[in-house]
Amino acid sequence: MNLADARLRQLDDPTLTKEQRVRLRCQIAAELIHTGKYAEASEALGEFWQGVGQRPDLKGLAAAVAAEVLLQCGTLTGWLGIVRSIPDAQEKAKDFLTEALRKFQSYGQYVKASEVRYELGLCYFRLGSYDEARLILNEAAKGLEDKDVQLKAKILIRRSSIEIWMGRHHDALDVLEEARAFFEGCGDAIKGRWHGQMGVVFLRLTVAEGRIDYADRGIIEFTAAAFHFELANHQGYSARALNNLAFILYKIGRYSEAHENLNRAAAIFHVLQDDSAAAQVKETRARVMVAEQRYREANRVVSEVIPVFEKGGEYALLADALTIQGVVWARLRAYDNSLHILRRAISVARDSGALSNAGLAVLTLIEEHGDTRLPESDLSAIYLRADEWLKDTQDAEEIARLRACARVVARRLAVSHAKLSDQGFSLPEVVLAYEGRFIEQALELEHGILTRAAKRLGISRQQLAYLLDTRHRNLRHKRKPAGRQ
Repeated sequence: MNLADARLRQLDDPTLTKEQRVRLRCQIAAELIHTGKYAEASEALGEFWQGVGQRPDLKGLAAAVAAEVLLQCGTLTGWLGIVRSIPDAQEKAKDFLTEALRKFQSYGQYVKASEVRYELGLCYFRLGSYDEARLILNEAAKGLEDKDVQLKAKILIRRSSIEIWMGRHHDALDVLEEARAFFEGCGDAIKGRWHGQMGVVFLRLTVAEGRIDYADRGIIEFTAAAFHFELANHQGYSARALNNLAFILYKIGRYSEAHENLNRAAAIFHVLQDDSAAAQVKETRARVMVAEQRYREANRVVSEVIPVFEKGGEYALLADALTIQGVVWARLRAYDNSLHILRRAISVARDSGALSNAGLAVLTLIEEHGDTRLPESDLSAIYLRADEWLKDTQDAEEIARLRACARVVARRLAVSHAKLSDQGFSLPEVVLAYEGRFIEQALELEHGILTRAAKRLGISRQQLAYLLDTRHRNLRHKRKPAGRQ
């Protein structure tokens, strides 16, 4: 008999009152949810669990007990909504949790109210509404004492997650370092979460600042996280640590090792039937494949991911997956598809409140299409949007991308708005720039086929070939080899 079975058998105790039995159901469910055993948690809730988003029957229950039931049903709805990619699950979860919060507050149960706020903050975080999540989690942390170890740990971890997603990696590191002594005194499950979160911070700093020492520290932290989660029998968290370990290995070019860890993580999530987490593993794999220039395989993998995030309402993750697909299609020269999907990524992220994700999608749009395929009338406006959405980032890589995109915009506008009164004006240089701009557009639109590009430009194939071999040698890579035209 496993631990879950043993706990559930306690419900058969005939000496329990109705209220005691309901409270015990909720306590057992909470423990099982925390370890990722969602099927067992739904069984523990018994008749109060009618399914994801289905309101429990609270008739005959005291208000404080009803609040406990709503808390666990809301929490389980939120997690299962992610795991099974169920539409609107987070909104339903928020409804249950908000009602539970009102009941706990009315009875002065402030620690329970903090617990509800933590779960509410998690719902907003899943939806990509990071500002709202931060406000709610800050409120949840008020008034907690050191004895509330598990809840305090979860709030600290989630607060650092928000800073990471907003690009404020050093702020996240400060949050975790200040709490180091607190976490060192906790059990394996909480230690694992702290090490895992430290690993995420070092992963982002590796990407942002290109420091190999951060990569080494990230690998150590993720390995420690997986170790502690295994000791705590938290398979799902262990697999997430492996996914993150794969991500940092990919960032430093160790692609085969990244795939090995992704295989291990995927196997665990397959057993757990966690569709959302499995999709996140696939998204990481798609990123690795893009780095390996395996674009068709990457497209196949990311195409499997997008419906999962879309169905589950995980809009920040959906926007990131769409952005990856936009890059893949651009590299495969499916430019119209790429433009469409990147604009969709921006829209999804913006509408869900995940503004940093929206800003990164805009940068990708400019990087892949800004030189030729974006109208000049749009280019400056979308760049300014990205600059606004990423104004608080501390990520050096994101700042470098912003600067590179600014140069693209400046270059395009300089050619478009050249004036005779400009200092250093040179007619040959302006004419050459205009000529190159239209040749590049024609080659892009005709997928590098010289004959078609020349026809679009109104010149002969021989003339275009001559221009590429003389005045515009920098564009020769855009033409297809002669034998393939």
